[in-house]
Amino acid sequence: MESFALIDEGNAVDLQAVVVDGRVAVSTQSLETALGWTLKPEGLCRGEVCVPVREPGDLLNSRGIDLAAFARVLGRPLALDPENRAAALGTSSSERGAQLASLEAPDFTLPDLQGKLHSLSDHRGKKVLLVAYASW
Repeated sequence: MESFALIDEGNAVDLQAVVVDGRVAVSTQSLETALGWTLKPEGLCRGEVCVPVREPGDLLNSRGIDLAAFARVLGRPLALDPENRAAALGTSSSERGAQLASLEAPDFTLPDLQGKLHSLSDHRGKKVLLVAYASW
């Protein structure tokens, strides 16, 4: 097993994983240590919360827990780059739906051209035009 980077809930964690044919298998110990999830008879559990696993054979194999299957069980999208040994777990559709229904953008802080920091929360209740640019 080698090091594999995963971004979850905005935090980067280091997992021990095996990459074979574009599939990533994470060690059960690494998953528990880094993310707090444990595979139990009642399902995939973190603390008092357990998510039922319909097909445990799809989730767990001889190399460890399949990262893509893990994301599916949790109902979370996964951006996976096995070649660069990195992945990111997105938020679940129910969380995204609740955020969209609230019509409130998450707060963030960015600098202007002079370096002064501005937070979106500083402008609550006002109309804001947000212009985003990416060179790719």
